[in-house]
Amino acid sequence: MRKLLSLTVFALSFAGPALAEDIPIKFTLDWKIQGVHGWFYLAKEKGYFDAEGLDVTLDQGEGSAATVSRIISGAYDAGFGDMNAIIQNAATNPDEAPVMVYQIYNQPPFAVLTKKGGPVESLASLEGLKVGAPPGSASTKLFPALASAAGFDAEKVELISVKSNLQEQMLVQDQVSASLVFNVTSYLNILGIGMDPDTDFTWYPYGEAGLDIYSNGVMVSPKLLEENPEAVQGLVNAIAKAMADVLENPQEAIDIITAIEPLSNGELEMKRLQFALNNLIFSDESKANGIGAIDAERLTRSITTIKELYDLPDTPAAEDVFDASFLPPMDMRSF
Repeated sequence: MRKLLSLTVFALSFAGPALAEDIPIKFTLDWKIQGVHGWFYLAKEKGYFDAEGLDVTLDQGEGSAATVSRIISGAYDAGFGDMNAIIQNAATNPDEAPVMVYQIYNQPPFAVLTKKGGPVESLASLEGLKVGAPPGSASTKLFPALASAAGFDAEKVELISVKSNLQEQMLVQDQVSASLVFNVTSYLNILGIGMDPDTDFTWYPYGEAGLDIYSNGVMVSPKLLEENPEAVQGLVNAIAKAMADVLENPQEAIDIITAIEPLSNGELEMKRLQFALNNLIFSDESKANGIGAIDAERLTRSITTIKELYDLPDTPAAEDVFDASFLPPMDMRSF
C-alpha cells in the first residue's frame, strides 16, 4: 500500500516560491485535442506550469485506458486517463500502476450508442449483433463489466475493432448495430455530421446500467510521486488554477484550443466543453467535495465492482489508486 504524502505536501506552500529548477514532465492526453483539454493548455499558455517550476510537454493520446499503459511503459510521467484502468493495474501490477491525484470526470462518460429504429431495443438485445469497439478505449475495456452489471452475455456480442473517428459513420451506415463510445466525444461527432444526438440516437450510459464508477482525471507515475512530490503538487496546482479560469470564462479554453488546432470547430468544441461540464464534472458529489476530489466510500465500492467483474487477483485500497494529499484548498476547486 502506498503511504500518503500528506505531511510532505502540507509543507509545500501553495503561495510559496517556484521550484529551483524546471522539472520536465511528459503528459499524455486521453485523445486528440478537444475543448475538454482546455485547462491543460491554458495552464501551459498562461505560465501556470512555469510558475510551479515545471516544463510540461502535452501530447495527444490513444484512449483513456491507454494513458495508463503509456505511463507504465515509462514513456510518460503523467496523463489524463481512466481511474478504472488504474484499479485493474493496481491489482495486477501494483508497483508500476499510476495513481490518480485530481479526479476531473466525476461521472462515467461511457455509453453504448445505437440508432433509433435499429435492432437494439435494450442492452440485452446486443447479443448476436456486431458492435463497434475501439481498441484501447475505456469503453471497450469496461464492456465485460457492463455486460455483467446489465445481465447479458458479452461473449455473445461480436465486437468489431473500429477507429474512434469512424464509430458514428459506421453506425449510421449500418456496418455495426451499436458502438461503445465516450459520450463527450461522440455527442459532438454526431452534431458534426449534421444529425441530432438526442432524437436520432439512443444512449445506454454505463452508469445507469449499474457501473457507479469514476472516470478520467490527472494521474502520475509512482516514480514521479515518490521522487518529486513537489512536482506532483505543482502539476495539480497549475491544472486546478486553469480549471478555475475555464469555469469563469469557458471561451478562453476554446480560444486556446482553436489556436493550437486551427482545424477544430470552435462552436462545436464549446458545446463539447459545456456537455462535459454539465454531465461529467458537475454533480452533487463534486459540488460538495470540490472538483478533483472523490468520495472514499464510492471509490471503495467501485474498486470492489471492478475487482469482481474482472476477477482481479487482489483488491486495491482506495488510497492505492487515489492520493488526496495533493488537492488544492476547496476555494480553488469549488463551483
